[in-house]
Amino acid sequence: MGRRRRPVLVAAAAVLVLVATGVAIGARSEPAADPAQSRGRLVVECLPSHSAHDDPLVFPGEPGRSHLHDFFGATGIDAFSTPDSLDGGPTTCQIRQDRAGYWVPALYHDGEKVDPQSSVAYYRAAPGVDPTSVRSLPYGLEIIAGDGLAREPQSTDVVGWGCGPNPRLTAAPTQCSAQAELRLHVVFPDCWDGANLTSDDHRSHMSYSRDGRCDNDHPVPVAQLEFIVRYPFWDDPSMLVLASGSPYTAHADFFNTWEPDALEREIDACIRGNVVCGLPSL
Repeated sequence: MGRRRRPVLVAAAAVLVLVATGVAIGARSEPAADPAQSRGRLVVECLPSHSAHDDPLVFPGEPGRSHLHDFFGATGIDAFSTPDSLDGGPTTCQIRQDRAGYWVPALYHDGEKVDPQSSVAYYRAAPGVDPTSVRSLPYGLEIIAGDGLAREPQSTDVVGWGCGPNPRLTAAPTQCSAQAELRLHVVFPDCWDGANLTSDDHRSHMSYSRDGRCDNDHPVPVAQLEFIVRYPFWDDPSMLVLASGSPYTAHADFFNTWEPDALEREIDACIRGNVVCGLPSL
C-alpha cells in the first residue's frame, strides 16, 4: 500500500482561467514581441490512472517486462496499447480530449511506494522559439525524456526535482516543507524530424531546440511538453529511489493520443495566441 499524506491546499499565485472542456479559454493579451518572452501555454491536470510493469513504447506487447510505472491520462493504456486502441477511450485528464498516455517510474521511500497525487502537463513554445511557428504534436508520436540508466545527475533543464511551485530544481530530491510537496519535472524535446513517430532508440526522431532553433535533422518545431508529477511527500528524501534506480534515473514517457483537432485548437489559441489556458488545482 502506498504512502499517503493529506494534501495541502496552496493559494494560486496568479489568476488563470480554468479549462473545463476541450475549448481553450483565458484572458487574452497581445502576442509578445520577443519570442523568448512568450507566456502562452496550455495547462492540463491529469490524475493518476494506474500502476503497472508495462511500457508500450519500450516493451510493446510484453506485459510485465518493465519496471513499475505510474500512469496518467489514458486509463486503458497497457503493454499492448496502440493509437487505435486508445482512440476515444476514457482519460483522467481535466480536458477530456486529452487521451494521451503519460507515465513515470514509480517512486519508493524506504521500500514503501509513494503514490502520486496528480500531474500537470504544460504545453508551450520552448524558450526562445517563435510561438507562431509551433506545430501541433502529431497523433501517435512517442517520446521519452530523461535517462532511465543515468548514473550521474542529469541536466535540470531536462529532469529536476523541486518543492511545490518553487522554480528552483535540483538533480536529486531535497527536503520539502508541509506547504510544498515534492515534485518531479521532466521537459520533453520540441523538435521533430517531420517523418517518424518513433525510432529504434525512442529518441533519434526528436531533439531539443537551441537558441530558439531546431537543427537540420529535426526541422519541425512542435509544442514542448513539461510534465510535472506531484507527490504528497515531505519526509527525509535520502531514502527515496525510483523503480528505475536512483533519483538520477528519473524520466517520463509520452504517447500522443490526444484528439487531434482539439489539440490543434488548444495550441493555436493558447501557444500561438500567447494566452495562459488552464489552472491546475493546487
